[in-house]
Order: sequence, then structure tokens, then C-alpha cells
Amino acid sequence: MAEVDLQTFEYETPEINRKGQLVGLQKLSNQLFLEPLDSKQVLNMVAVPSSQSRVRWVHSKHRNFAQARHTSAPAFFISQCPITQAQWAAVAALPKVKRELDPAPSHFQGSRRPVESISWVEAVEFCTRLSHLTGRTYRLPTEAQWEQACRAGSHTPFHTGATITSEWADYVGTYTFAGEAAGTYRRQTLDVGSFAPNAFGLHDMHGNVWEWCADRWQRTDARNTLAQRSIRGGGWLDPPERLRSTSRSGYDPNALNRTIGFRVMTVLS
Repeated sequence: MAEVDLQTFEYETPEINRKGQLVGLQKLSNQLFLEPLDSKQVLNMVAVPSSQSRVRWVHSKHRNFAQARHTSAPAFFISQCPITQAQWAAVAALPKVKRELDPAPSHFQGSRRPVESISWVEAVEFCTRLSHLTGRTYRLPTEAQWEQACRAGSHTPFHTGATITSEWADYVGTYTFAGEAAGTYRRQTLDVGSFAPNAFGLHDMHGNVWEWCADRWQRTDARNTLAQRSIRGGGWLDPPERLRSTSRSGYDPNALNRTIGFRVMTVLS
């Protein structure tokens, strides 16, 4: 297992008010390391510090979301953006572990667009191949880890603040969440990193694509959904309420959907 060279990077993260107006840009810094996939592709793995998070899964007739309970969440590293199509292709070229991977599965083609139309089991195969390549254990984040990364210390509906607009994320911007004006609906995925990052320096935690998580999707009603896996973050085809830091859903682990991608995490020993 190769040693990592932690690097400091700087960025600006926005805060907006309920009207969707920019309150300010905060200048911040964090650490990351670069994980090479081949001679051209690397993963930027960004530090997520330990925290006391507040998570509880609650289901109602119309929505599924997280509400507060205290859980302890240790530090880890997570990919700065959803896995891109170029990164996917690099890992798909590595030796098979349990299943074949289509090197170009996505509906919306573009090397820097997020890979989508990949199943949960294929995302797990990606993590396994990456683990074999690097000697580090890579896997999908748990829901708690995903939300810890998304919130980046915030306690508002979005890491941007009280609302979000299509200036800061890819979703059905013609719908509104609070008092903001309607925005743009782009009807497709965009290149990762097209919008400003959150306070940890992570991009696309809201919108663009939903992201597979490691957990089985737990609900509090009587329906059995344990065969499904959790997805978080909302996507290009969703209204803003589906993009909230607490928003969650589930999907068949063998099914494909052009709104679902993923990112990976690891812990440095």
C-alpha cells in the first residue's frame, strides 16, 4: 500500500438566504490526497473530519428523510466528486473480481460527467477493484458518512443555507424550495465540479446524480424494502426538496437508472 501525500487545497463556498441571494463566499482550505487509477486518471480523496452527527430515518406518506439523533462519526476520506465516466473506464479496465463492468454504461456521455446507469453491485465491484489496485480498502459510504460529508458542519436544509438555486446545483430549477426565484432545468447531468463546493471542498453533494450508499434502505412503515440500497443527494431530474441533506430514497441494487451514480470513501490507518 503506497503512502499518501496529503496536500492542502483552497476554495470558496457560498451561503445563500431564503430568497436565493448570495450572502457571501467563505474562503476555506482542507486536505486531500491523489489516488492514481492509471497513467491519466486520478481520484481526489478529500478529508472529512470526525463529528457528532444527528441522524434518524423517518418515513411519511410523501417523503423519506432523516431527522435528529446523535451518532458518533469518525474521520475518513471521500472522493471530491461523483465518480466520472473516465474514472469508471479506468477501473473497468482492471481485472475482474466478481463481475464484468461495461466501460461506457452512461446515458449522458462525457468523460467528466458522472458515471450513471450503473447498479449498486457494479459500484461495489468498482470499489473492490480499486481496493486491489491500491492496497487500501475502498467502499461506498454509509448514509451517515454521506450526510456527514454533505453537511460539512451545516445544520440547514442544504449546505448552501436555507435554500438552493440552479446557480449552485443541477436539478429541476423551475421548482422552488423557499422564497427563491425559479431557475433553470438543464434536463441532463453536467460535468462534475461545475458548481462551487461545500465547506469541506466537496462538489455535487446536491443534485447532478443520486449516489449509492452502502446501507440497506430502512423504512419505518410495513413495506419490506430491505432488498433495496440507499441513495442520497438527489439528481438532475428532481425538485429541490429531494436534494436536501436529509433527503433519502432506495433502489434495487441490480437495477440501472440514469439519475444514479456514486462516490467512494476510505480510511487511512
